[in-house]
Amino acid sequence: MADRHLTLEDFQGIMLAAAGGDDGVDFVTDSEREFEDLGYDSLALLEVGGRIEREFGISLDDSVLTGATTPQSFVDAVNNVIATGTAA
Repeated sequence: MADRHLTLEDFQGIMLAAAGGDDGVDFVTDSEREFEDLGYDSLALLEVGGRIEREFGISLDDSVLTGATTPQSFVDAVNNVIATGTAA
């Protein structure tokens, strides 16, 4: 799986599918904005985390799901897990 990684575009698609939201939010241009400011809460991140775990065949530690406060920090944490093959 190390050759595959999560992009901001992938993350946005998964977020919209899992939690809905405003189609006008662009995680690429808003990658450093807080999830709360983008209209997403911790339940949305839990749902997205579950989908990412299934899609990428990884296990995400709760710290990834609760510690990432922006789309970029979430994607970076997931890609770290993918690269190392361990839970962050």
